[in-house]
Amino acid sequence: MYQSTWRRVLSPTGNTGDAVFRILMLLVALLMVGIVVAMVLALATDSMLSIRQFGFGFLTSQRWDPIKGEFGALPFVYGTVASSLIALLISVPFSLGIAIFLVEQAPYYIARPVGFLVELLAAIPSVVYGLWGIFVLAPFLREYVEPALAASFGWLPLFQGSITGIGLLTGGIILAIMVTPIISAVVRDVLTAVPGTQREAALALGATKWEMIRMVLVNGAPGIAGAVILGLGRAIGETMAVTMVIGNRPQISFSLFEPSYTIASAIANEFTEATGDLYLSALVELGLILFLVTFVVNGIARVLVWNVTRRTGGVGRAA
Repeated sequence: MYQSTWRRVLSPTGNTGDAVFRILMLLVALLMVGIVVAMVLALATDSMLSIRQFGFGFLTSQRWDPIKGEFGALPFVYGTVASSLIALLISVPFSLGIAIFLVEQAPYYIARPVGFLVELLAAIPSVVYGLWGIFVLAPFLREYVEPALAASFGWLPLFQGSITGIGLLTGGIILAIMVTPIISAVVRDVLTAVPGTQREAALALGATKWEMIRMVLVNGAPGIAGAVILGLGRAIGETMAVTMVIGNRPQISFSLFEPSYTIASAIANEFTEATGDLYLSALVELGLILFLVTFVVNGIARVLVWNVTRRTGGVGRAA
C-alpha cells in the first residue's frame, strides 16, 4: 500500500518517464536548498571566532583596526544601507516612469526596443560601471554637481565636507543606475499582469488616462513594493562598482561627499590581507551578515511579487 501511494505521488499519471523526471527535478531542488544551507553553515562556522570574541558588539562598534585586533561592523553596515537608500531614492521614480511609459503609453514598436535597451543595462559588467564612475561620473560630480549642492544646501550636514567626486553620493548614483533595469523590468511585469478589463472599466466610467494609471499602480502596489525590495537586495550585494567609487574609508559621516565603506567592498578589499585568524573570522562574519540580509530582502521581494501575480491573471497593453 505504501509503495503504491509513493508511486502515485511521484507519477500521478502512472508513467515511468514522468516519475523519473519528477525525481530528478526534486533532487535538483533539494540540491539548491542544500547548497544554501551549506553556505550558511560554512559562514557561521568560520565566523565563530569573531562571534565569540565580540558578540553583539560586533554590530555596534565603529572601530575597525586589524593591527590591534579590534573589529566593528557598524561603519560597513552604515555605508551599505546609506548607499542603497540613495540608490533607491534616485532609481525608483525613474523605474516607475520607465515601466509606466512602456506599458501604458508607448506604442508597441517603441516599447520593444526601449525595453530591450533598458534591460541591456543589467547585462553590463559592474567593473565597467566602476570605470565609468571613476573617469566620467566622479569628475562630473566634482566639477559641477557637488559644488552646486554645497553652495545651495551647504547649511545641511548632508552637503558639507570635502568635494572630491569620490564618496557616498557617487556610490549611490552608480547603484541607482545598476538597479534601475531590475526594478523597471519587474514593475513592467507587474503592471502587465493587471487585467486589461480594469483599465477598460476605468476608462468607460469616465476616468482620465492618469486616473486609470493611478488605479493600476494601486492594484499592483504589492508587486511594485517587491520590485523595489528586489532592487534593494541587488544594491546591498553590489561589490566592484561601489568599491571603485565610494572611497573605502570605514567611517560614519552624514555628509554625502565623504568616503564610506560597504560590507561587500570591505570583504573584496581586505580578504587577501587577512593574515590573522580573528581578522579572517571578522570578514567572514561580515559575509554572513550580508548573506542573511540579502537572503531575507530577496525573499520578501519574491513573496510580494508572487502575491500580485497570483491575485491577477490578466494581461496589460504591452508585453
